[in-house]
Amino acid sequence: MSPAIAQYIRPEVVAYAAFGFTLVLVFGGALLAVLPKNIIHNVFGLATSLVGVAGLFIFLGSEFLAMMEILIYIGAICIAIVFAIMLSQPMHLQIPKRYRPKLIFSFVVATSLFISFHGIVTRTEWEPALVRGGDWEVARLGRLLLTRYELLFELVSLVLLVAIMGSIITAAALGGDKNPTGDEET
Repeated sequence: MSPAIAQYIRPEVVAYAAFGFTLVLVFGGALLAVLPKNIIHNVFGLATSLVGVAGLFIFLGSEFLAMMEILIYIGAICIAIVFAIMLSQPMHLQIPKRYRPKLIFSFVVATSLFISFHGIVTRTEWEPALVRGGDWEVARLGRLLLTRYELLFELVSLVLLVAIMGSIITAAALGGDKNPTGDEET
């Protein structure tokens, strides 16, 4: 922040505002991921929430985890979900009404989990983490992933490929022998 702006706005205020915005992304995206009936909106909400989680990793000083969050969860998982949506049944079909007891049960379970986690977090005596050495720099981790742990890196890629192929095969099996163009074959 430039010195001219720093005399009007304290850096702590900017940090708190950025943290608040990150929390809004996480919780707003989470609500958008579960509340709408349109599955495309749910995927966008999931991606928004995961961007917020990546922001939280940046606040915690773990840029590598933030990049992995974006690459793996947003770049691969959300895209795989979108592919599965594109290959599944059309959206114009009638969506069944939500079963009210199921909604109430899910709300009770989610609320009880939230209260339990809140109790755990507030009762735990947190100690500061040890000072990290230079061993966890992003450049070093990247070199290790592409040299020493290249098999692990390739296995993760293989798992993502299998997930995408599985969604395509599942969507094709559910679609049957329907002709997508509507033309009759001769």
